[in-house]
Amino acid sequence: MNSRFFAVVPAAGVGSRFGSHIPKQYTSIAGQAVLLHTVQRLLECESLAGVAVVLSPDDGYFKDLVLPAWAKTARLQVLYCGGQSRAESVRNGIQQLMQSEKVAANDWLLVHDAARCSLPTQALQRLLAVANEACQGAILALPVADTLKKQDARGKIADTIDRSGLWQAQTPQMFRAKALQDALSIDDLSAITDEASAMELQGIHAQLVVGDVRNLKLTLAQDATLVELLLDSGTL
Repeated sequence: MNSRFFAVVPAAGVGSRFGSHIPKQYTSIAGQAVLLHTVQRLLECESLAGVAVVLSPDDGYFKDLVLPAWAKTARLQVLYCGGQSRAESVRNGIQQLMQSEKVAANDWLLVHDAARCSLPTQALQRLLAVANEACQGAILALPVADTLKKQDARGKIADTIDRSGLWQAQTPQMFRAKALQDALSIDDLSAITDEASAMELQGIHAQLVVGDVRNLKLTLAQDATLVELLLDSGTL
């Protein structure tokens, strides 16, 4: 059987740096919740067999702000098994998908940030295009363009970092389901910052696929202005 593509969206966080009274994935941008935009961007890709959203067990927003728009969509799976960290949420989500046999061991999982709601279609297609038997995994990323400075204890410049060969990771990050499940099946997930870092600990190094500057992650409140312009532009 051919391997299929599934997206997994960990959305159990609270986004404390965003400064909102509700989790940032539920704040309204361009007329609807951030997470609804994110889910829509993924479901519009016909190459994806399904999209699984991993929520906190006590989530009280999704059913009102996101689900009504896609309630009749069989490709959307809602999993109330989110953990204390992104890595734990992804691990729990994969476990449920594998146990329910909705996802096979050799299927591709594309883990995507809930707060990246302006994922361009072409960037997603570039990522999917590298999936083959020889590929162990791939992520969207951008070469670092700005000069990097290292700070000392006084808040002054300690050094200038050579940016040659440095890339800024984005999402989705794509790996085989069983391989990613195994990589996340460790006791201490504190050092895992993204799926690629978990795979690196297993000796698997993902391919870098050129992402897109428009694939922004909402982190601070001021990010919302630019993301809203992108969503309203109709150019994604």
